[in-house]
Amino acid sequence: MSESKTMERILITGAAGRIGRVLREGLASPHRILRLVDKSALGDVAEREEHYQIDAVDLHAMTGAMKGVDSVIHLAAYPEEAPWDVIFPLNYQLTHTLFEAARIEKIKRVIFASSVQAVGFHPLETTITDEARLRPSGFYGVSKAFGESLASLYADKFGLSVACVRIASFEEKPTDQRMLSTWLSHQDALHLFEQCLTAPEFHFFRVYGVSNNTRSRVDNSHVDWLGYRPQSDAEIYLEEIMAGGDPLGPLGGRTQGGGACDVDFAGDIEKAMHAR
Repeated sequence: MSESKTMERILITGAAGRIGRVLREGLASPHRILRLVDKSALGDVAEREEHYQIDAVDLHAMTGAMKGVDSVIHLAAYPEEAPWDVIFPLNYQLTHTLFEAARIEKIKRVIFASSVQAVGFHPLETTITDEARLRPSGFYGVSKAFGESLASLYADKFGLSVACVRIASFEEKPTDQRMLSTWLSHQDALHLFEQCLTAPEFHFFRVYGVSNNTRSRVDNSHVDWLGYRPQSDAEIYLEEIMAGGDPLGPLGGRTQGGGACDVDFAGDIEKAMHAR
């Protein structure tokens, strides 16, 4: 049997994106093959990499890309708040295609990149647990709540093992006062995704992707068994952040979802309706 057949094969959608590039480098291992999927170019093929430049909304293409895969990390999405017609193709259709392809190919484990925006309207000073009511910050947050529901359906109906990672402020370093609570460092993100990949057998769970910030207001005690032990603390950047002022809007500094809660896309919707 060839070496490639004996190694773990992990598929990453959205591998050319911000988070994808970090995971591509950080999850590389002599014992893994990373199968990278994106509609955009992925650059040179490194050792133990496989590149699939495809439109992941296409079920036939996505099913083909999943053949022989052990685990999937689903990152591909429109990454910020936007009008409905922008959000829908990637954040709804593509997510459904991903789970359907995983079902067809009998993938063992799927890690879905959700977002704190699914509960974004909870106040920043309030600790949110796994039981927190869905309070999406906008259409992007709604799409992540949808993805979590779809993940739950495929876990219950078809037996997939699915982890939903509610990523908060994924940045090299925090840049505003909200991120003193919500920052997720690159180091801790890699640790979290690694724990999801190597965790003992599970059915379905959600976990907040937040670093060990002094001001953090998320509670991951329900998944203590996962072994996620973040180390970074945004507080070390306090002086730098306070000196830079705070450009956030009226809701941005008071909600878990930050600036996304301030986005008003009603004007865009009205313009589109009048243009018809």
